[in-house]
Formats: sequence, C-alpha cells, structure tokens
Amino acid sequence: MNDSDTLSRFLFEHAGIRGNLVHLDASWRAALEAHPYPEPVAARLGEALAAASLLAATIKFEGSLILQIQGSGPIRTLVAQATHARTVRGLARWEAEVPAADSLSAQFGTGQLVLTIDQGRGQPYQGVIPLAGARLTDAIEHYFTDSEQIPTRLWLAAGPSRASGLLLQRLPEAGATEEDWNRVTLLADTLTPGELLDLATEPLLHRLFHEETVRLFESEPVSFRCGCSRSRIADMVKLLGESDIDHLLDEHGAIEVTCEFCNRLYRFDPVDARQLFAGATRHAPPATQQ
Repeated sequence: MNDSDTLSRFLFEHAGIRGNLVHLDASWRAALEAHPYPEPVAARLGEALAAASLLAATIKFEGSLILQIQGSGPIRTLVAQATHARTVRGLARWEAEVPAADSLSAQFGTGQLVLTIDQGRGQPYQGVIPLAGARLTDAIEHYFTDSEQIPTRLWLAAGPSRASGLLLQRLPEAGATEEDWNRVTLLADTLTPGELLDLATEPLLHRLFHEETVRLFESEPVSFRCGCSRSRIADMVKLLGESDIDHLLDEHGAIEVTCEFCNRLYRFDPVDARQLFAGATRHAPPATQQ
C-alpha cells in the first residue's frame, strides 16, 4: 500500500468525464485519535472525510467545504471538513449502540444532509436535502442530482488505518455523452471496498479503466489539521461576557475548553481571563494641572 495521504485528479480524454481519488492514512488516524469511536461510527466518519476531500477538489475556491449530517438516530451528528489546502478534520457524536448494518436510516434515523462552502467572506453557500438512500454515497449522489444537476458517482470505504474514495463527474459542456457515462460508471461499479483501500492510485485506475484513455495529474498531499488555536478559543470564551466568566472562575477556578475535533485542551486561569477584556477597559485620563 502506498500513495499515502494523497489526492489525485484524472480525466477521461475525449469523454468529458473527470475523476478524483483520495487515500487518507495518517490524516485519518489523526482524526480517529481524538475520540474512541465505535467501529460503525468510525466507518461513517472515514467515508465522510474521504467524500469531503473529493468534493472539495471539484471546485475552485479558497476556504472549506463542510459535509454535515444531523439525525434522530444513534449517530446524532457527523461533520467532515476539507479545505482548498487539502487539510481535513472531522468528528461524530453518537448515543447508545450504533448498528453495524450499512444503512443510513438505521444509524442516523430521520435526518438531513448539509453541504456548506465557506470562503471566509460573505454568506456561505449551503445546500440542504433530506437524508436519503441506504449508504452515504447514495445521499451525496442524490444531493448532486437534485441540487446541482451534475451527474456524480462516489465509491467510499474506511478501515482502521485508511479511508479512501473515488469520485466521477460527468461534464456535459465538455462533450460527455450518456453512452460514455454509462460505460465508465459500469466499470467503476466493479470496484470492491478492499481494492479501494488496498490499491495505489495507478494500479487502481489501470484495474478499472485500462481500456480507456485516462490522463492522470500529479497528486497532492493531504493532511489532518484542526485549525483551532488559543486565540480562536479565546474569542469564543470572550463571547460569554465578563459576568459569566467571573461566575465560572469563582466556581471552578479556571475556564477549560476542549476542542472537539482534536481533543486539545485550552485553559484560561483568572489572569488569562481578565486579559481577554483588557483591551476593552477604559480609564479616565488624569486631570491636567491648571
């Protein structure tokens, strides 16, 4: 197994179809280290991180793409974020026992899929659809069919040490025909989860598409990066207001905040907490001598 933590783009020459292939290795294991996820939850989170990486690579932007599922079932929340800089992070919250069956309704209950593109300026773009289909791939493909009108297919797999994904998109403006699309997706449908996890990029593409003319572009590295920082956490703490902060300090002696994505602990003692409002303090100027 190689091609660790890489995203590769490829193009079917003269067919108007593009593809992305991602392998998450150390980046996936770093996301797993933050919480002791049960296997069914970890599998869905790994698939979501691979999917977010693939989708972020289909658009030209500077910012982050966030794939989020909110449900009424055992898995309450799942969040996967990928950025234009090819960094990823994610988390999941669950209650009770999560069934191992590969069924969205069994694991999430009734819910919704939200895709957000945040470029850090202006209002983020957001699409929301009901969670539908047996698998995460079904739900995402349904989103693109309904909301974006871009024929899109995905294949996702996640294990203890690697999460991988393959994406194909039909580009009608580039001359893609129904015949081309059907042929290529039928070939991709022969891919097994084991092959997706175990095969490197070039052997995998050769295994599926050796009779097609495929142009493979140079791969890009992918890494786990949370993005949290003491200054960002401080800004969040500051939103509590001085009176609530004083109350928390009296009760606990310090304010502690743990980042849910990376499990890093940030601690603000009374001196740190007072410093948050130091810049806002106004003192009357000394009286001038007559």
